[in-house]
Amino acid sequence: MIEGVKISDLKIISDKRGKIMHMMRTDSPTFKKFGEIYFSTIYQNIIKGWHLHLKSTLNYACIKGKVKLVLFDDRKNSQTRNQYQEIILSPEKYFLVSIPPNIWNGFKGLDPSESIVANCLDNPHDEKEMVRKDISDKYFNFNWQ
Repeated sequence: MIEGVKISDLKIISDKRGKIMHMMRTDSPTFKKFGEIYFSTIYQNIIKGWHLHLKSTLNYACIKGKVKLVLFDDRKNSQTRNQYQEIILSPEKYFLVSIPPNIWNGFKGLDPSESIVANCLDNPHDEKEMVRKDISDKYFNFNWQ
């Protein structure tokens, strides 16, 4: 587990009409403040990455489909520096992944249909506080297969 990353179980309430899928509450231990929530869709075998946020904490939950989330820690003073962490996200095993600032991340669609990942940031999205690298960047020694 990469230092500072938290995984929290989430609650699903189901009945014959459908589901309620909890994600974030103000009384949750992982909640800092509300910045923005958005939904990112991804198709099977497509990879979105690499990026990191310099100031924002990310809170990911997969509400449809299945994705492989990959984290990479290159923070100089971290005990888990140069480590990768792979996490499979899906509604079948529903949880929240909270990612502190300065952790590289990306995800790959695993489901034959379109997958949907919700992200509740603690700051409004700002391209100026993001760093992006291509998935094939030699900086990362990671095989997405």
